[in-house]
Amino acid sequence: MKRLALLLACLTAAWLPALTAAQAYPTLPIKIVVPYPPGGAGDLHARMIGEKLAEELGQPVLVENRSGASGNIGSEHVAKAAPDGHTLLMNTTNLAIGRAVSTKLPFDVLSDLAPITPTLTSQNLLVVPNSLPVSSVAELIAYAKERPGKMSYGSSGIGTPMLTIELLKVMAGVDIVHVPYRGDAPAITDLIGGQIQMYATNVLALQSYYRGGKVKALAVTGKQRAASLPEIPTMEEAGVPGYEIESWFGFFAPAKTPRPIIDRLNQAIARIVAMPDIRQKMIETGSQPVTMSPEAFSERIRADIEKFSRVVQSSGIKVE
Repeated sequence: MKRLALLLACLTAAWLPALTAAQAYPTLPIKIVVPYPPGGAGDLHARMIGEKLAEELGQPVLVENRSGASGNIGSEHVAKAAPDGHTLLMNTTNLAIGRAVSTKLPFDVLSDLAPITPTLTSQNLLVVPNSLPVSSVAELIAYAKERPGKMSYGSSGIGTPMLTIELLKVMAGVDIVHVPYRGDAPAITDLIGGQIQMYATNVLALQSYYRGGKVKALAVTGKQRAASLPEIPTMEEAGVPGYEIESWFGFFAPAKTPRPIIDRLNQAIARIVAMPDIRQKMIETGSQPVTMSPEAFSERIRADIEKFSRVVQSSGIKVE
């Protein structure tokens, strides 16, 4: 009994400071670091959530843009910040992709950051030029197999748009050449003109070209059809079993942030994402509002890293 009492006393002594800190939290303004430039999707999303988070927690919430190195500069800053819940990170699937393509990052998403919750998922749309004589993913695969190394696809850099087609190449066993671009606009122009034969990026960026009859849309990349394009099948429905790539936006704190603080942030952000006006804004951009427990989010990140690592290994993608 004495040993049990001593053990309970030790556990209580270790647990009480964290609980006390969480009960007082937050005691300072909260900073959300966005590792991308102002005005982009991630920046706007962080500001939308941050405005509501200030109301939920009763402290000002400031958004700070620390862009560079594909998001790694801002992410490293948060990974090395004080683990007190006053410095947070809003980042995307690029965290998992970065871990998959490089072993030389200055931080580790799995050990240096504490997942709080995702806030949305979005999927990509696979399109081809009207001049390409295919009207389905099955026909595209057959066409590519007849022309190994002669077809090309564009991308705006290493990320889920690029991995969308790299994963298709691996799963369908086709040889298609990658042509990198600086942004969506020049790639879409070349796609429409037939200089490249495939392109994939987020639904919002491409659906107007499809609606306007400038490209053919073959599939979306998520588990379910996009609400804004219900007539377009998923990749799995289109004949690629097990295919799925979705992007997510989510929030993180430095590792070793007390669990009660993580839980409070998780619950506050979940309430925000459930608000009708916030959900509607996300849906209008082609995204799906979603939240989950820190454990489930961590498992999602690990699964993404494993998936993207397989694609990187199979395709030979390298980062300089």
